[in-house]
Amino acid sequence: MRDSSTSEVRYTISEAAEQTGLTPDTLRYYEKIGLILSPGRDVHGQRAYSEEDLGKIRFLNQLKRTNMPLRKIREYVQRYAEQDESGCYELLDEHGRGIEAQLAELTETLELIHYKLKHFQQIKDGKFKEENAE
Repeated sequence: MRDSSTSEVRYTISEAAEQTGLTPDTLRYYEKIGLILSPGRDVHGQRAYSEEDLGKIRFLNQLKRTNMPLRKIREYVQRYAEQDESGCYELLDEHGRGIEAQLAELTETLELIHYKLKHFQQIKDGKFKEENAE
């Protein structure tokens, strides 16, 4: 839908849910607990999400997908609303370091899995037995 006063595209809660991969109930819950600000309303009093709203929701969704606790996401949202750039930086820096540590662990595990797969493929192909028989 287009806001006639600003010609800005606005999205209903169903459209916003579809655009962000969340459900309307989740969007309402996030609003209720303070993860997202209440969006503007259309002439009928229905939620009307802007592109900026959707961008913020997508970012918060990414934080959640990377296991940032909801309380930390809420803290980030509060600091962002207060224009506390250093606070936002600290939270994201800490979270980023945690993701980097997770990636290192996952990479190590993936390398071990690849090693095991190669081993089992050799057994499956009969090469492992031949090599050990010599």
